[in-house]
Amino acid sequence: MAKPKKTPRPKAQTPKGFRDYFGAEVAQRTDMLRTIAGVYHRYGFEALESAAVETVEALGKFLPDVDRPNEGVFAWQEDDEKDNGDWLALRYDLTAPLARVFAQHRNDLPTPYRRFAMGPVWRNEKPGPGRFRQFYQCDADTVGSGSVAADSEICAMLSDTLEAVGIDRGDYVIRINNRKVLNGVLEVMGLSDDAQKADVLRTIDKFDKVGENGVRELLGKGRLDASGAYIDGVGLEAAQAEPVIAFLTSKAADTAGTLANLRAAIGESEVGAKGVDELQEMADLLAAGGYGADRIVIDPSVVRGLGYYTGPVFEAELTFEIKDEKGRPRSFGSVAGGGRYDDLVKRFTGQEVPATGVSIGVDRLLAALHMKGRLSTQTTGPVVVTVMDRGRMADYQAMVSELRAAGIRAEVYLGNPKNFGNQLKYADQRNSPIAIIQGGDELERGILQVKDLILGAKIAETATLEEWRDRPSQFEIPRGELVERIKQLLADQNG
Repeated sequence: MAKPKKTPRPKAQTPKGFRDYFGAEVAQRTDMLRTIAGVYHRYGFEALESAAVETVEALGKFLPDVDRPNEGVFAWQEDDEKDNGDWLALRYDLTAPLARVFAQHRNDLPTPYRRFAMGPVWRNEKPGPGRFRQFYQCDADTVGSGSVAADSEICAMLSDTLEAVGIDRGDYVIRINNRKVLNGVLEVMGLSDDAQKADVLRTIDKFDKVGENGVRELLGKGRLDASGAYIDGVGLEAAQAEPVIAFLTSKAADTAGTLANLRAAIGESEVGAKGVDELQEMADLLAAGGYGADRIVIDPSVVRGLGYYTGPVFEAELTFEIKDEKGRPRSFGSVAGGGRYDDLVKRFTGQEVPATGVSIGVDRLLAALHMKGRLSTQTTGPVVVTVMDRGRMADYQAMVSELRAAGIRAEVYLGNPKNFGNQLKYADQRNSPIAIIQGGDELERGILQVKDLILGAKIAETATLEEWRDRPSQFEIPRGELVERIKQLLADQNG
């Protein structure tokens, strides 16, 4: 009789494109989200927490600017007849759920509706270095206002948010463009074929990768890419493509010059002129609020998302230099983006509902702060009460209860207390600032031994003990002064 095959053990590994986050990382993200929420709340935005799952129908076209409709999400079909076999999916961003929420609850919500939302989103895309299938976004949107004052406010709030989380002024720039200006350019070009317009939009979207000459070639007959493969172009004549080049290269030394160049690029187009007027109004509103070109600029080279947005579009870029995986210097790049999307709610209501918003990539922002040395990779652990006698667990639990009641993070060592060295090793692994010790002798004398683990680590790194002679890393305190003395020691350590 053949032996039954053993069921193989599952592999202890995260799925491809996902990762685990541990204490310090989770704490840093929580702190950042709290800081961002504080800025959003100060601007009058209210929190919204919508479901992580939406119907595929509600999500609509997946992943804006990705040429894979109906792909890119984690979806499944309900098998319950009552649900009519509906397809459900994990949300791929926080904007599509907002459109559904506003359409569903619009009679109960104020207009304009100003909301912020934070949480994970999921994208079923090919993962890569620093590119995961689950990541955090932090959005703020105004629904129901067509005024460019709403767009300006979002940009001002984004500037304040970056500075609040630790990005210095001068280390970032928020760049603004407008889809209506591009529509004016397309009008001047005389394009009537929607497919050709889409090809031009895709080509414009490659400007930051291939530059001016590359765009010229792609708008014309085509070009060889870096691998040597030939990419067919849109097939435009040089003169017909010129308005696109003028649009993309319109940025001048100041706002007035940039706007003048854009007016030249859009010619007699009314929609293009409206877009330039909106940029002018945004610049004036931002200047009135004290947001100058050192923080926010009009920049026609911002082209990502122009196929999705309907008006102003903006992007926050960190400008400080980092090294890539090959040690080459480069700027960090974009950490947030957004714009006006007046057609999204219309899918549900049949009526145009103006909306504008921004999304911050929290994980990228955290990575930037790490590279700038603004975040530590460690968090301070709890005060650890060691166990010298298993029979006295009630005494040790009483100590941590007193500390916790005073707002001090504390825990009793719950491993095997037989080896005291392992207890201190555990405290070091937890990055604990203090260990508290009470054996039989200390109990009789009514005292506690307090071990300053932070000072102990400093002494261990020092060649001479002279400078620490008057400040021992372990000392006695009366049991009745536990909370008072530990509070003081923690304050001294943080001082």
